[in-house]
Amino acid sequence: MKHISTLLFAFIIVTAVHAQKPRPDAFPPVPDSLAPKVVNMATTLDEMASWDRYPTYEVYVDMMQRFANDYPTLCHLDTIGTSVQNRLILSLSITGTGDTSGRPEFFYTSTMHGDEVTGFYLMLRLCDTLLRSYGTSADITNLLNRVRVYINPLSNPDGTYHGGNHTVASSIRYNANYVDLNRNYPDPFGTDPLDPLQKENEVMINYVQNHHFLLSANLHGGSEVMNYPWDSYTSYQQLNEHANWWKEVSKRFVDTCRLYDNRRFRDVTSNGYINGGDWYVIHNGRQDYFNYYCDVREITMELSTSKTLSTDRLQHYWNCQSHALINFIKEIFTIPNATENITPAIATHYNVYPNPTRGPITVTTPTHAYHYNLSDRPAGVYVIPVEGRAVKVVKY
Repeated sequence: MKHISTLLFAFIIVTAVHAQKPRPDAFPPVPDSLAPKVVNMATTLDEMASWDRYPTYEVYVDMMQRFANDYPTLCHLDTIGTSVQNRLILSLSITGTGDTSGRPEFFYTSTMHGDEVTGFYLMLRLCDTLLRSYGTSADITNLLNRVRVYINPLSNPDGTYHGGNHTVASSIRYNANYVDLNRNYPDPFGTDPLDPLQKENEVMINYVQNHHFLLSANLHGGSEVMNYPWDSYTSYQQLNEHANWWKEVSKRFVDTCRLYDNRRFRDVTSNGYINGGDWYVIHNGRQDYFNYYCDVREITMELSTSKTLSTDRLQHYWNCQSHALINFIKEIFTIPNATENITPAIATHYNVYPNPTRGPITVTTPTHAYHYNLSDRPAGVYVIPVEGRAVKVVKY
């Protein structure tokens, strides 16, 4: 047993940035329904069992930790980074047992606009469904035996828990600096962001660049439409080279949802999908950045006309969209040459768990397992050298 004090590690001190005044949306989303809205919160893990509420921040972190603890052979929990206010930005990696080298990587990420929380709920429930169904559902077992799925349910925790860790009812679009994270990425077409690159986006860029995601979806709310690239141009100005493929993929997603509720995905276009710039043009968005610079096909999914969906509607939206969300992962195999020249994920070689941790951690390499204990250390981000590689661990 090696003690953490015997190793050289770095403790990263995070400083807050002065808040800026919020800017209005470049394009206001569809207004929420005027019907009364219920926003119930789960304050314990047991209260999430019925899937009829949103988790408090602490329950969210505990849920992600429990997934990793309950299914150690199927998943591990990683910390993408921390927000401006030092909340955790987490990602769960899920794949089947056996030889995992060479499996293509898929990425779901949600709620970069903090008040668009339908996707937050859906991604947590998707994690639970994939893990519970492995070994009992032939379809999901086969899928996880072929793909490594990464799920980041909440990429802007400061916006979602703007009113405090106990509620999402006071969530806002922006991060703690009142910056719209989806107008803050470096633009491949030459427009500089109005604000410095925000911490949440910086760590997300690093995370994506350290993987080889072939397909990704970024989940939003405020409308119901599949928004494919480009966002910076209309299709008449600059058509995406994969536009026909995106249309086919989007149609399959929308058609699957409409099998369960034919009213879905009709508020923007009748077919339920659109080239982003044909809806409205934005610059410095995440979708264009990742498609252009990171060799990943990413789409923006707008999944509910209400940004903060009433909790009495959560079950219905899961019923409508769960099959489409699972099937969308399989679209990784419809990408031409998708399985050629795949770089195995780092996580298949170095596994760190639990991460984040309240104390003990284990780091496994292809040949060894190392055990450390951070119980006597303050909360923060630690970098631990293991066999010549820097391993990042978050103590909370």
